[in-house]
Amino acid sequence: MNKIKSFFLNIPTKCKAGLNKTGSFFVRIGKEIAGVGKDFVSGDIFVKASLFVMGIGFFRRKQFVKGFLFLLLQFGFIYFILKVGAPNLAKLGTLGTVEYQQIWSDELRMNITNDYDHSLKILLFSLISIVIILAYAFVHFRNIKVQRQLQQDEKDGKTIPSFITEVKIFFDSKFHVTLLSLPVLGIIILTVIPLIFMILVAFTNFDQYHYPPLKLFTWVGLNNFKLLFQTGSSSVTYAYAFRRVVSWTLIWAFFATFLTYIGGILLALLINSKYTRWKKMWRTLFVITIAVPQFVSLLLVRNFFATQGIVNTLLANWGVTDWLIQNGFVSSSLSYIPFLTDEVWSKVMLILINCWIGFPYVMLITTGVLMNIPKDLYDSARIDGANKFQVFRKITMPYMLFVTAPYLITSFIGNMNNFNVIYLLTSNRITSDQLLANANASDTDLLITWLFKLTQDYYNYKMASVIGIVIFVISAIFTLLAFNYTIKSDKESRFQL
Repeated sequence: MNKIKSFFLNIPTKCKAGLNKTGSFFVRIGKEIAGVGKDFVSGDIFVKASLFVMGIGFFRRKQFVKGFLFLLLQFGFIYFILKVGAPNLAKLGTLGTVEYQQIWSDELRMNITNDYDHSLKILLFSLISIVIILAYAFVHFRNIKVQRQLQQDEKDGKTIPSFITEVKIFFDSKFHVTLLSLPVLGIIILTVIPLIFMILVAFTNFDQYHYPPLKLFTWVGLNNFKLLFQTGSSSVTYAYAFRRVVSWTLIWAFFATFLTYIGGILLALLINSKYTRWKKMWRTLFVITIAVPQFVSLLLVRNFFATQGIVNTLLANWGVTDWLIQNGFVSSSLSYIPFLTDEVWSKVMLILINCWIGFPYVMLITTGVLMNIPKDLYDSARIDGANKFQVFRKITMPYMLFVTAPYLITSFIGNMNNFNVIYLLTSNRITSDQLLANANASDTDLLITWLFKLTQDYYNYKMASVIGIVIFVISAIFTLLAFNYTIKSDKESRFQL
């Protein structure tokens, strides 16, 4: 608790430090731009001309291949801007005004589609155009700096490297740049651009009623966020559903993480006990459960616990169902145990089933950790008269938490976004809460499954994007809190040999 309190008390200081770093970042950018301006002013006519024709300075210094490539890059950029960038950026403010129509042509005797605007393409191509413009601006200004350096090298009598020599450099001293270029490009294309696109969609009214190409969507500002967080009469449905789903998501993530973690440790201790026989056999059995695809296991479990499943049949034959009904654990109007249909029963079953799936994996991780705990610590504890529980509490668990803290953090975040268990077990469940149903959610949905339903079943991309942003913020906060606690921990010296 003190750690968490100090974390929040230090937020102003950290924010100030972050602002200072941000300020220094912009200062560096300003210095770079000023440096380019200085190179432009002090450069010769070819350096100045490179502001308008990128490759001209390279042609002057007989770097013809490099000059041709930069000239080709410039022509390609101009063509892209004229053909794609400018038309879409001009419509970015409105995301289009001309709706889709089919007009009958007496001449052709058929319907002709008009030249309509496609809001989704306008937003996507505008975003791509902005990224390309920024990248081109960086290369263009960098080109001026490089050509000014070439001019200086020529003046100093240095040899101007050929294109082949420069290529060899990127496979020698700058090989790290060559290796990182493709992954960075992949991150920008596959992660950064889709992430920014999702954020932008959160500020539009993109849903099933404004679905391109038949309909246009436009900017709505913070209206979608108001629907999710305000409790007014017009937004009570989404606000109510959001509170319910977030609370269940956090409860689920806590129990799904820590019960699995503790259960896996206890299972590892049990298997590694000196009193346990056939240890390899037990480990093999649990490893086999990991090898089975999770969706297969979950679908089988769903059939086992269905209304007419084998579990309900056996419990009814044994009289367990009648006993639960008589003692009020099951409604008298039912003749079965609602494992996956009742809200309380289904939530308990989801946590238990997730533990059954997660125990073997945690058992394997902790088995390796247990084998590396120094035996001297246990011997010293026994000499001091500590019992088994005290040894577990003072040695085993602290060491385990120290080593597996990163796994515990990522497991918690992973369980917040655990799509498989929730969706495969309760995807067909109908909620009795009308406010949840109006928001296209159920009482066992996590934020991630709610987002999936909004996109795949109801085409409500605007609210799904808002929820995606919320998931990112919640995950980031918990990750920063947890890593802040573990990184500042002073326990490392206690466990070093």
